[in-house]
Amino acid sequence: MDQVNLLLTPGPAQTHFSRRNLAMLHLLYATGLRASELVNLTIAACNLNACFVRVRGKGSKERLVPFGQTTRVILEEYLSTSRPKLLKGRRSPILFTSNRGKAMTRIRFWQIINSMAQSSGITKNISPHMLRHSFASHLLAHGADLRSVQMMLGHSDIATTQIYTHIDQERLKDVHRKFHPRS
Repeated sequence: MDQVNLLLTPGPAQTHFSRRNLAMLHLLYATGLRASELVNLTIAACNLNACFVRVRGKGSKERLVPFGQTTRVILEEYLSTSRPKLLKGRRSPILFTSNRGKAMTRIRFWQIINSMAQSSGITKNISPHMLRHSFASHLLAHGADLRSVQMMLGHSDIATTQIYTHIDQERLKDVHRKFHPRS
């Protein structure tokens, strides 16, 4: 959780690119999207009033994923200040555009995350999937049910989602050790 907080805390100098990158990271952690889903997300798929994104995932399955007010504020700032400057008068349906007004590649997003991690003082390599993993693990550790997390991640099989329960199982063991009379 400490590394996620470091990654999501903006540095002192904010540029249009850094605001875009920060908005991408916040939305990624807030929703657990796959990197490919994030970089191809359209403005039309992002409902800021209701705080959810409509995602077309694997197998063209569509799902709605909520996000919180903190992410909403960061997205609004990006959309009102930085995105128009990055587009330089061009139009694009893509929410997070490259400097050419196109969708960026997953590889480019991976590079951005690693660069932001290094700038934040994180020494190990960070991947988009690590934030997806943190999203699921943190929800489960704070009491979310497995079925809801499965729906938000877009997993067709709940067994795929169960890999994120290892942290929750450790917490349960700790509770059992502390409170069971015969532990």
